[in-house]
Amino acid sequence: MNIVIIGAGKIGATLTEQLLREGHEITVVDTRTAALDAIGNTLDVMTVEGNGISMDTQVEAGVPSADLVIAVMSTDEQNLLSCLIAKRLGVGNTIARVRNPEYTSGLHLIQDDLGLSMALNPELASATEIARILRAPASIKIDTFSKGRVELHKMRIDPGSILDGMKLSDLGRLQSGALVCVVERGQHEVYIPDGSFTLLAGDRISVVASPKLAAKFFHKIGVQTNPVKRVMLLGGGRISYYLARQMLDFGASVKIIESSAAVCDSLAERLPEATIIHGDGTSEQLLAEEGIAKMDAVASLTGIDEENVLMSLYARSVSSAKIVTKINRTTFSHIIKGMDLGSVFHPRYIAADHIVRYVRAMQNSLGSNVETLYKIVGNKAEALEFRATEKSAVCGRPLMELPTRPNLLIGAINREGRIITPGGRDTIEPGDTVVVVTAATGLDDLDDILDKRRVKRAASGAAAGCSPSRAGRC
Repeated sequence: MNIVIIGAGKIGATLTEQLLREGHEITVVDTRTAALDAIGNTLDVMTVEGNGISMDTQVEAGVPSADLVIAVMSTDEQNLLSCLIAKRLGVGNTIARVRNPEYTSGLHLIQDDLGLSMALNPELASATEIARILRAPASIKIDTFSKGRVELHKMRIDPGSILDGMKLSDLGRLQSGALVCVVERGQHEVYIPDGSFTLLAGDRISVVASPKLAAKFFHKIGVQTNPVKRVMLLGGGRISYYLARQMLDFGASVKIIESSAAVCDSLAERLPEATIIHGDGTSEQLLAEEGIAKMDAVASLTGIDEENVLMSLYARSVSSAKIVTKINRTTFSHIIKGMDLGSVFHPRYIAADHIVRYVRAMQNSLGSNVETLYKIVGNKAEALEFRATEKSAVCGRPLMELPTRPNLLIGAINREGRIITPGGRDTIEPGDTVVVVTAATGLDDLDDILDKRRVKRAASGAAAGCSPSRAGRC
């Protein structure tokens, strides 16, 4: 697909890298020469220097012949106007980043009136993911599928856990219905495990289950899952505002520490139920006075990564709170992973996941569209949700007979709201949504889970008179 990205900031650069990796032709537009050079010198993309809200600039960038325009400039108004111009130039699909909290309630109206394919608020999306974690603090990260009916929980195995030394084939004795689908070990090892895999203390595992079965799994392994009630947010930016609003609605008490007096005044006006403190969140004395040691959760959400890391490490040292750390940079990820920073969130990746999912659905030709997509374990794997159609080649066959790709696991099947933890005799039927976890990136249709080489061998074996289950031995 031919995609034009207007804006070469953090999210623009991340989108460029991820969509280029997916095989699309990318053109990036920005007024800043240095930003364009940083992208053009490392990635094989076209760059156009100019104002994205100029029709002449859009024409120069090839917008009239583009399949999709994504506007991620610094202001919402620029993004909306550039998408409106792109629509006038004949583009069928446009996506705008809209971040202002004042626009949140009317976001769907804006999207409909301007004919946007998507209006994306990265800060709101990030806050929603963090709020989900704070409601289930046993997990490092939670991704949801099937409108919340299926969850993917990431957790760390502590020394002394019942899971330490357990083979996955023995996990069934817990009778929880949860399925371990990814294991991260050390800094670089990632596994899509089978039943012979042995879990060890220190492993970070991803478990797929319905919310009810996930709670049962955590109970069986002796992990507390009580939602947090006292939350401290360090930094008063957009993510903090959205997160505070959601946690207050959930019934938690929220305290925000922010260094800007103007921001504090704004937060106090918009969040009268929260406690707003004007002060330096990196001050050990202030944090102690405000009761950080008694908090159930501490989230470091300033715009400076170094401050967030420092505050999270301090919070870890003085409390047993659930720790959340926002990181903007993508560099030094191996160092960040080695620190005990709790749940680490990258807003730019969360935004990119939403857009990559939409792009894959656009280019899909068979109708088994990607309904949900998450990049997991540092972009080394993906968790996707597909909807099966009558054309899907995987339908009606027991899973044990499907020649699926290596390093791929079918994690859950949603059949009219009933969640099935799949076994070898289960089948996928038209209308089901199917959660797939794989180390192979770029899947955009349910039939892509099949290994084409194994399919050909099975077909050859059948033509020679062999049964499908024995074709590999003919």
